[in-house]
Amino acid sequence: MFHQFGATADSLSKASTIMFRIGTDAHLYDDPDDVSIPPLLDSKFDTEKCEALKRLLALIAQGFDVSNYFPQVVKNVASQSLEVKKLVYLYLLHYAEKRPNEALLSINYFQKDLGDPNPLVRAWALRTMAGIRLHDVAPIVVVAVGKCARDPSVYVRKCAANALPKLHDLRLEENAGGIEEIIGILLNDNSPSVVGAAAAAFASVCPNNLNLIGRYYKKLCETLPDVEEWGQIVLIEILLRYVIARHGLVRESIMACPFSKYCNSERDGLDADLVVKEDTNVVGSGEYQSKLLEIASKSYLEGSEKYLSYISYEDKGTFQSGFPKFTSAKNDDVKILLQCTSPLLWSQNSAVILAAAGLHWIMAPKEDLRRIVKPLLFILRSSGASAYVVLCNIQVFAKAMPSLFVSYSEDFFICSSDTYQIKALKLEILSNIATESSISVIFQEFQDYVRDSDRRFAADTVAAIGLCAQRLPNVANTCLEGLLALARPSSTIAESLNIETDSPGGDSIVLIQAIISIRSIIKLDPPRHEKVIVHLMRALDSIKVPTARAMIINMIGEYNSSGQLLPKMLTTVLKYLACCFPKEALETKLQILYAAVKVVLCAKGDDLCTLRKLLSYVLELAKCDRNYDVRDRARVMKKLLSQYICSFELVEEAQCVSDIENMSCLLAERFFLEKPKSMSTEPNNYRFYLPGSLSQIVLHAAPGYNPLPEPCSLTIDDSSYGSNIMKGGIPSDSYGVDDSERASGSSSDNSNSSDGSQVSEAGSSGSDVGDESGSASEGDENTGLLINFSDVGNTAYAQHNGNSQVTDSQSRPNDFGELMSNRALESWLDESPDSSQNAPETSSFQNSSARISIGAISGKVKPKSYALLDTVNGSGLRVDYVFSSEVSSKPSFVCLEVSFKNCSTEPKDKILLFDENTEGSQNNSEQASRKNESGDVKTLVPMEEIPYLEPGQSTTKIMEVHFHHHLLPIKLVLRCSGLKLPVKLWPDIGYFVKPLPMDDKEFFMKESQLRGMFEYNRRCTFIDHVKELKDDKGEISLVKDKFLVVCETLGLKMLSNANLSLVSVDMPVTTNHDDVSGLCSRFTCELLSNAMPCLITVTLEGHCSEPLSATVKVNCEETVFGLNLLNRIVSFLAEPPPLSS
Repeated sequence: MFHQFGATADSLSKASTIMFRIGTDAHLYDDPDDVSIPPLLDSKFDTEKCEALKRLLALIAQGFDVSNYFPQVVKNVASQSLEVKKLVYLYLLHYAEKRPNEALLSINYFQKDLGDPNPLVRAWALRTMAGIRLHDVAPIVVVAVGKCARDPSVYVRKCAANALPKLHDLRLEENAGGIEEIIGILLNDNSPSVVGAAAAAFASVCPNNLNLIGRYYKKLCETLPDVEEWGQIVLIEILLRYVIARHGLVRESIMACPFSKYCNSERDGLDADLVVKEDTNVVGSGEYQSKLLEIASKSYLEGSEKYLSYISYEDKGTFQSGFPKFTSAKNDDVKILLQCTSPLLWSQNSAVILAAAGLHWIMAPKEDLRRIVKPLLFILRSSGASAYVVLCNIQVFAKAMPSLFVSYSEDFFICSSDTYQIKALKLEILSNIATESSISVIFQEFQDYVRDSDRRFAADTVAAIGLCAQRLPNVANTCLEGLLALARPSSTIAESLNIETDSPGGDSIVLIQAIISIRSIIKLDPPRHEKVIVHLMRALDSIKVPTARAMIINMIGEYNSSGQLLPKMLTTVLKYLACCFPKEALETKLQILYAAVKVVLCAKGDDLCTLRKLLSYVLELAKCDRNYDVRDRARVMKKLLSQYICSFELVEEAQCVSDIENMSCLLAERFFLEKPKSMSTEPNNYRFYLPGSLSQIVLHAAPGYNPLPEPCSLTIDDSSYGSNIMKGGIPSDSYGVDDSERASGSSSDNSNSSDGSQVSEAGSSGSDVGDESGSASEGDENTGLLINFSDVGNTAYAQHNGNSQVTDSQSRPNDFGELMSNRALESWLDESPDSSQNAPETSSFQNSSARISIGAISGKVKPKSYALLDTVNGSGLRVDYVFSSEVSSKPSFVCLEVSFKNCSTEPKDKILLFDENTEGSQNNSEQASRKNESGDVKTLVPMEEIPYLEPGQSTTKIMEVHFHHHLLPIKLVLRCSGLKLPVKLWPDIGYFVKPLPMDDKEFFMKESQLRGMFEYNRRCTFIDHVKELKDDKGEISLVKDKFLVVCETLGLKMLSNANLSLVSVDMPVTTNHDDVSGLCSRFTCELLSNAMPCLITVTLEGHCSEPLSATVKVNCEETVFGLNLLNRIVSFLAEPPPLSS
């Protein structure tokens, strides 16, 4: 009627499509050859630029190459529009590697955006810079990441953490140390999201640098529950590795149980109740469990491939690297880790639950392991993929400790919606956790599973029944009845399912598996199951599956002499097999040959002659077989068994067999009758990997898989605990400037942290002393001295004019040509400069210096020892103390190493050093810390009493003391063998500080801020180097490098008398090799009382062979303390060196 309103299906479809596209960007994908993109990119309007950039990204998504627009896109990076910037950044990330030259043009804009007030812009800029995988811009990106790691925005700091793995992928060896230090800064962040990203960066960049984790261990544990879910997974693994490497396995855990049978319980700290108990009612059950625990423990620590490669039958219980070390579950680090991961067992993320369960499986005491069961079972109700992963791990737990899941067998019953892989895992778990009380219910389930239409699953069920029979001998007869019913080809099960038993896709696999299970049960006690073998023999005629027939024939030959009934039937069975031989399959023919040979070798009595004839007949048939394998085996057997199958008319001649025939007879018996040693193959069938890892799913070491570290293998690197020096040119903000953050580390951090002054500049890693150009690479441990050249004249000029900002070209030169002029290099080589050099240039050249790091100074630092009690006043007891470089966990406390030595001929007992006001009582810290009558705080952390000291024996104790004044001693009482001896403990202001690592740039900046009234100078004479330069004859040695000896001697003098951090050493470059004038050493420290920085500069003048004039400068905001520290430094520098003993 109204045709104009008519509508077809096609038009309605187009209309609906148009309606759905309204308000979307779907139109961007319509025209790939749009010619309007270049004008839009050059437009003045941001909306048009956004439209063009969106079209370019749509083309990229469709696979088109739009790199020809790169120059036009790059110029839009300076746009003020956030949307335009974001789209430009995405484009640049995609094409930066293809167009590196154009990408470099935008670096300046990125650096500018790093200072943008908007944190999103800063984060985008950093992410884009890190995504440009070019070695040319990598140093700039490292500096940018270091800057963003201290950004006030959490999002920017998280982007900085995510950028670190990208930098690491570039293999920037010179910046590796700097990247690790940035990770340390981010691990100490207060934001959980940043900590999670930093943990992922740590796992990718430096997973073995566990000393870095030790600094912030407790803080990381406390932050763990608040970290994002995927960060929790990585952080759990990192913390687990640290605890094991630091303290070892927990002796109360299930991982320690297998080692109790190899180790002395008292010696190794293993409790007697930790031994895995063997169940006397279950044959082999306890041994099987203990063996699997042992394999799992060793595979976790050494790697499954490595462990199984050297395991053998004789020494499979030995550890290639010795037995692991153990710690107690009451260890503070272990307790806090278990407490902080317990809430994660009920996380919403299945992977987090599995990671937390894996940690508790390895570290938790046995009695606490049940807490992981219900969370794991809860995951089974999630998706199929998650259920499969969890079942792979539950399978290991159930094998090693079946008692965990015994009460939850119903949770592993098969559901119709389960995949085959999940069904197979559940069957194996059920067979491992079945007990005599639950086996009836499980068998009822198995009966239904056997009727399943998936015959592969039914065969697995039959295998599970066999495993249950082996584990529970009391139900073996019941299992055999069911298995024999399945072994009958005309079983009711096959008939009900209308399955042909001889068809490859029918019930044949169930039949084969049933016979395999029967054979495994018979192997346990062959005489007891004689009737089962007879039953199978009678069913041979009806069983048509070749593999099943071959296995039955194999059992006949293997157990031909077992029992009384079986030997009587052998003749009849062999006649039947000889008749069927030509029609049999290859595998059946071979088993008939072996069975006939074994029967003849074991036969006795009247049937021997008949059996020999049957063997001869079978061998003749085999010689004519079509298969060459059968023919060859028959010929070999006939040659070996010539005595048994010779013609019986020549018996007298056969009695005169030669020695060769006797040897053939012995060889045949050796081949066919002697059973091989029962070598257990189970260790090779069980490959264990860390719970929750991909390797545990695929059962081989996946890329990136690492076993647990060796227990107690972590050597506490003092430089990593006490040093915050940035390596590779990244300045440090000392990781968190307030003391509360520094005190958040573990107790082990504080007790083991050494002064960064001794080892931070040259520790075992060979890192630099803070030179921001990264002059000492970490890999150069064995190269004596690492030297970088720099023009110190310009730096000194900038300092003199109050300008602390050092340009990049001065502080981090790019190459050797920029570091020094040719004329300065000629002077370094002792060549005369050109006469045409003008005066100003010569003066500038003479101020040049070499910045060095002293690589072996840490091992030579020897703190000065003071006598607390001599042998005369102590009745033979001598007590000395030295100020330790360790930093106490308590604020304003100083650590001392007190050594006690019994120099008398009588033993000393009950030795205790305590405050005279506490009357020797070991009270808590609140009772020990109080004020005396004068109002001064006197605190002594109670020392542990020394119960006994033999004559000539010595021991050392660490004490923590709070001196109320830097000049006045603390009066203490030493109790020994009932006597109370008063002693005085004198302070040393050089240890009222702790190391404050920093680089040169930060040193100069802080020095410029502490001038005027905060700067103090004194001069003294330094003579220690003279002794070191002289040889045995007392003359100046010509072999030693004089400058280096002076540098090392001065550094040792400073670090041996004060708790400082060495920043850098500037060595003058001059034509006079004896003139040391201008040598400058810089040290830093931080006051224990208020965390204020203190800078120390020592400049030497004079000749190496003579006493030197030293100018000591101290910059400190605390005027009184700075002056007293200056006096102390001048005092010990002027002291002559001790005489050699």
